[in-house]
Amino acid sequence: MPLRRLRQLSLSKICKKNHTTIVIPNFCSETKVIFTFYTNVLEAQTMKTGILLINLGTPDAPKASAVGRYLREFLTDGRVIDIPWLPRQILVRGIIAPIRSFRSAREYKKVWTEDGSPLLTHGEKVRDLLQTRLSRPEMTAAFQGEVKVELAMRYQHPSMDMVLSKMQAGNYDRIIILPLYAQYASASTGSTLQKAFEVISKWYVIPDVISISQYWDFPGYLDGFELRAQAFDLSAYDHILFSYHGLPERQLDKVYEDRQCSNHRCEDEINEENKFCYKATCYATTRALAQRMQIPSDRYTVCFQSRLGSGWVEPFSDKVIEQRAEKGDKKLLVFSPAFVADCLETIVEIGEEYVELFQEKGGEQLDFVPSLNDHPRWIQGLEELVLSKIGSTPAP
Repeated sequence: MPLRRLRQLSLSKICKKNHTTIVIPNFCSETKVIFTFYTNVLEAQTMKTGILLINLGTPDAPKASAVGRYLREFLTDGRVIDIPWLPRQILVRGIIAPIRSFRSAREYKKVWTEDGSPLLTHGEKVRDLLQTRLSRPEMTAAFQGEVKVELAMRYQHPSMDMVLSKMQAGNYDRIIILPLYAQYASASTGSTLQKAFEVISKWYVIPDVISISQYWDFPGYLDGFELRAQAFDLSAYDHILFSYHGLPERQLDKVYEDRQCSNHRCEDEINEENKFCYKATCYATTRALAQRMQIPSDRYTVCFQSRLGSGWVEPFSDKVIEQRAEKGDKKLLVFSPAFVADCLETIVEIGEEYVELFQEKGGEQLDFVPSLNDHPRWIQGLEELVLSKIGSTPAP
C-alpha cells in the first residue's frame, strides 16, 4: 500500500476511534511521526492555569527589626514614594524607617495573632477557599484543566520572587495575576504588576499572562460589602464614612495628560479620562455601594486616611470625624472599601484611633464595618472575576 494511503488510513482510524492510536505493523518512522504529532495536538487541549493573588505585604514579626525591613522595602519603591532615587533612599533609610520602626512595631503587636499578621492569615484563608472552589469538576471543565491558586506579598513574605519561581517550575499554560486592590493606584496595583512582569520577563518560557488591574465595580466585591453592612442598622447612625487609603495628589495628577486631577470631575463620574484615577474610582465605588444600600448622598462622606505628609488627597478621614463630632453627631459608621482584608489600617487606625478621636470630640460611638476577609460572597466573586477574564461563565 502506498505511504500516502497509509497516512490517510491511520488518521482516519484515529478520528473514528475517538482519538485512539492504532499501531499497524511495519510502519515506517515517517508515519509514526504523524501519529505522535496528531496525539500531541489533542493533548494540548488541556490547560494548566495558575492564579496568583497578591496583597501589599506585612512584616514577618511585630518587632522593630522586622518592621524596619518591611518599611525599607516598601517605601523605597519608586512608585510608592515617587521622588528621585537618592533623596528617596536618604529619606526612607535615614529618617522614616528608623523613626517609625519602633512605633509601628507596637501597633503591629496589637493586631498580631497566634497565626501571625491578619493580612497574611486572611490571605491564606482566601487562597485556600478559592482553591477549593476552583477544584470542583465544573471548574476544571470551565478552565479546561487543573487550576492552582497561590498567594504572594508585594513586600516581604511570601515574596513574589519565591512564589513566581514556584509557578515557573509548575510549567503553567497561563498565569492570572490578581492584585488584591479593587481600585487601581500606581503605588499598589501598578507596583505589583510591574514587579510581576519584571520577574516573568526573565523566564525562558513565558506562558500566557492575564493581569487584572481593577475591579471596583465587580458584583462579587460590592456584594461582599453590602452583606457585611447587614450586621448594622444603617438608619441608627448620624452619618456614614467611606474611608479609603490616601495618596499624594501628585500621583493622581500623573494619570492625566494635563497633569491635573481636579479638571476631570472625579467626585461626580467615571469617564474615559479618569477611569484609572484612584480618586475617581473611590468615589464611584462609594456611589455604587450607597445606591445598593439606599444611603442618600447627604448621609455619607468620602474621605482618605493614613496620610504620611502634606499634599495628600482630601478630605482627611480624621478631620471629617472631628467635624462630624463638632456638628453634634453621636454615632458614626465607617466603611473602608480599599481594604479587602482587615489589617493595621482598619483594626487600629479606624477601630481604635478614630474611635478615641471621635469620643474626645464629643461623639459617643464609632463602628467599623469589617473588610471582606474570607466572606463566602467574596470568594465566589473572585471565582467569577477570574472566569470572566478567560471568557468563561460561572457554574450555577
